[in-house]
This record gives sequence, structure tokens and C-alpha cells, in this order.
Amino acid sequence: MQNNDNWNLKDIFENNEAFEICKKELNEILEDLKKYQGKLAQSSETICACYVLYEKALEKYEKIYAYGMLTFHLDMSKPEGVKLFKEVENIGVSFEMATSLIGPEMCEIPEEKLQHFLQENENLVRYQRILQDILEKKKHILSKQEESLLSFYGEVFSNAENTYDVLTNTEFPYGNLIDEKGKLVEMTDGTYVKFLRSKEEKVRKQAFDLMYDKYAQFQNTITELYLARVKQNTITSKIRHYQSSLEKAVLQDDSSILVYEKLIETVNQNLAVNHRFMELKKKMLQTKDLHLYDIYQNPLETEDDKISFAYAKKEVLEGLAILGKEYMDKLKEAFENSWLDVYEKPNKRTGAYSMGVYGIHPFVLTNFVGSRRDVSTIAHELGHSMHSYYSNQTQPILDSNYTILVAEVASTVNEILLAHYQIETQTDPHKKAELLYELVEMIRATLFRQAMFAEFEKMVHEKIEGKEILSCKELNQMYYELNQKYFGKAVIIDEKIQYEWLRIPHFYSCFYVYKYATGISSAIAIADKILKKEPGFVEKYIEMLKQGCSKKSIELLKMVEVDLETTKPYEAAIQFYQEKIEALEKFILL
Repeated sequence: MQNNDNWNLKDIFENNEAFEICKKELNEILEDLKKYQGKLAQSSETICACYVLYEKALEKYEKIYAYGMLTFHLDMSKPEGVKLFKEVENIGVSFEMATSLIGPEMCEIPEEKLQHFLQENENLVRYQRILQDILEKKKHILSKQEESLLSFYGEVFSNAENTYDVLTNTEFPYGNLIDEKGKLVEMTDGTYVKFLRSKEEKVRKQAFDLMYDKYAQFQNTITELYLARVKQNTITSKIRHYQSSLEKAVLQDDSSILVYEKLIETVNQNLAVNHRFMELKKKMLQTKDLHLYDIYQNPLETEDDKISFAYAKKEVLEGLAILGKEYMDKLKEAFENSWLDVYEKPNKRTGAYSMGVYGIHPFVLTNFVGSRRDVSTIAHELGHSMHSYYSNQTQPILDSNYTILVAEVASTVNEILLAHYQIETQTDPHKKAELLYELVEMIRATLFRQAMFAEFEKMVHEKIEGKEILSCKELNQMYYELNQKYFGKAVIIDEKIQYEWLRIPHFYSCFYVYKYATGISSAIAIADKILKKEPGFVEKYIEMLKQGCSKKSIELLKMVEVDLETTKPYEAAIQFYQEKIEALEKFILL
């Protein structure tokens, strides 16, 4: 019998034979696609037929890629899994080579002719969004020959990230520490934060030192990997005629440079609010010196987390019940039908994510160790999953893959709704304050911490684009000074924090992290309306989730009254953060 706490990858392919059949079918479709090369301008029927094949190829490739990646992530040291993922990456190169010529050829069709095709053939309406997107990004799509050459480098471009993942996930034993009970225990990436939340300073400091001593040991290697990724990104951006790598990233998100700049500008103008929370932490912890390895502990926590997965599931379902029966029914299906791989295992990929697989269902990876944060992580990742479910059910595959700018909204709405439920249903005043502290800490980590990461990324890319020579020394110093700015004078900025940037895997997805900060700013506005039970708003919110990428991301958010190109959502989020800090301050005075 299938264990519901583990993925059932048979939902994708029943056996290896089914995998091989799908590969064969994909190859046949890709061969058929080649027949349309040089012929797309002939008629609207030709374009339509080409895109029908493209959709079929994409659906099969998505299943193949998911199967390979998910198998690999269950045990990243297993040779069979490594081999399968490498094979899948090669298939991805073939897919890119076969499909990369469509965009450039479509760009060669005069706009008037393409508009005429759209008007005369109602079947092309299905592809209107992607065709309009091609027209808008026409200047960034290269010639057929250039696109073909770039597609050959697809696997090479991912080498830095893949090498980093393998290095840090399979070859990074951090060592042992002495825990609160005096026992010698191994520290893993999954238990690191749990040790940082320990009541014992010696445990926290041991964990901090073990983590950053290991990354310091490999700082030169990891710096080269990261700079290779940044250089690849900046070179590709230049080749594609973007003004900067930031412009390339935000346009691909259906975002804008203004969104990025408004976020960092507004956060920098309000760093005093974050400093105020650090001062409150110091007071609550009753310590003379507040170190960076102290900030993760909850001073109001009365006992260690001992949360079972069954209890976590119950809290998530009850906390999100406000989103309606349909939403709840699908969440129950996720728990009962192996959408999640729950527990930490040797050589399993660290962290958490949700991966939607069109025509199947989403798959969620977590590394559950029984902390309260793990409960929030489950709610967060299921927010992504439900977004994928609604989008995949409603949109054709080419319009189903929403951008991360919108995705981090759905996940963070779930976190805020869960936190509100936990606080409101708690009858013990001290426990209620403990949960309130966790909500404030989540906002700090998602808004201010991710904004700091985003500012670091922007600085690094601008220096590389400005032809500056960077080494780990310069990157470490930049990161250290950002910590000083963001945390303020109440915190001792320990020297080893300079190595923290080395352990952030999201930096290999350039300009990714800012979307966590815009996401929580949007989510606070949305969750507030849901909690106030504004008539029709839940329906409006779910309707937004169903849109996929059929509209631009900024326009999708306007459907729920959020405009990220203004300072308003960021100011509102920081105001919400400040109000919760003030509520905690009042608790201390009681």
C-alpha cells in the first residue's frame, strides 16, 4: 500500500516502459514540429497546427522533466537518479532546440499580417496571449541561427546551479554538536534552524559556527560558481538586447524595474521599523548582547516543538477553511493522495517546493522535522499547489504557468490565514503572544530579509555589468555591510555572517527572491480582505488564481486591488508589521 506521506511517482508514469513510450512520443512530435520550420508565415492554419503540436510536446516534456527531477531529489546520491536526471536534462536540450525556432520565425511575420491571422482564425484565440507576448518581446528574440546556437548551451548554462546543488546537498556534512541534553548529535541543513531556535546559547552558537565554517571552507569554489551564473545571466541579457539583467528578469516575470525599485526604496526608508523589532527581541530575550545566532529563537516559546504531521495537517485544513469548500476538498485530496513527500531523509533535497505537473497534479517536497515553522511551510507550499491546480484546470498549458510574482502571493496568503487562525483560536494569552511573535518573525523573514537578498543581487549584477572584478572577499564584505544596515545597532553583526550568502540556493535563479517580498506585501492586502469577509472577495481571489498567465502578472494583481508599481502595498505591509510589533510591546508591559 502506498504511504500517503511519500510521493507516488506512478501518478506520472506507471513504470519505466510508460516513461520510455512518452519519450518516444515526444521525439516524434518534435520531429513533426520541424516540418513547420520556415512555413509559419504561410497561413493562420499553419500557425495553429504548429502550436497544437507545441502544446502536446510541452505537456509530455513537463511530465518527463518532473519524473526525472522528482526521482533525483528523493535521493541525490543514488546513481540511477543522477543518471535519469541527466537524461532528462538532455531531453530538455532537444526540446529547446526543436521549439526555440518558433518565436524567431513568428517575429519575422509583419505585425499587420499576424493581427489579420488572429482575426480570421478563431482557433488562434487560444494562443493570443503568447502571440501578443512574442510581439512585445520581439526585439529580444534573436535570429533562428542565434536561437539555435543558444539552445545548444542550455545544459551548460545550468551547470553552475547543478554543481552547487550536488556540492551542498551531498558533500556537505556539517559535523556534530552537543545538544541541550549533552548528547552528541549530527547537524544537517534541515535541523540547522531548529538548533538556532534552542534556548541554550551554546547550542545556537555551535550550529552557527558549524554552518558557516563549512561554507567558509568552500567559499572560493562557491564564489566561482555564483559568479559564473551571474556572468552567464548578464551576457545572455546583453545578447538579447536588454538594458540590464534586471530588466530581463522583471520583464520575464510580467513585472517591471519600477516594482523592484519601489520595493527596495520603500524598505530602505522604513528600516527603523525592523530595527525596532530587533530592539524588542533584545529586550524580550533579556540579553546584554544580541547576536545573529540569537534572533531565530522565540523568547515567548515555553516548550520545544513536538508537532506531529497529523496535527500539522489538521491545523492547515482548519486554518484555511475560510477559503471555501472547494478549496478544502482539494487540500484533503492533496494530503490523502500522496501529493506531498513529507519527511527529511538521507540525501533528499533540502528545503521545500511545489511543482505543478500539467494533466497530473502538483507535487510538494518538504523536510518535516516537527517545528511550528514546518506547519507554515506546508500551508505555503500548498498555496503554490492550489494555484497550480486552479490554473491547470482552467487554462491551456501555454497559459497555465503563472509567473513567480503571482505565485508567491498564493503561498503567503495561506501562511497569513493560518497564522491568524492559530492566534485567534489560542486561549492562553502567553501562547497567543508566542504565535503573534511567530507572525511578526515571518513578516521580517519574508519582507525585510528577502529585500536584503534582493538588494545584494542587484548590487552584484550591477558590478559585474560595470566590469568590476569580484572575489569572495568583496562579496563577503558587501553582504556583511547589508546585514549591518538591515539589523541596526541592537544586533551584534557576527563576522561569520559574511558567509551566509554562500548558502542561498535561490541566488542561482537570478532576481528570484524579490518576489517573496512583493508576494507578502500583496498577500497581506489580500488576506486582510478575506479575514474581514469582504463580500465576494474569496471568489475574486480564486478567479485570479484560475487565470494562470493569461494576463500580465501586474494586471492579475490589480484584479484583487494590488498595484505593485506604487509604494502603497509595501507601506501597508510595513504598517501591518509595525502594528504587530506594537502589540507585542504591549504584551511585555502587562
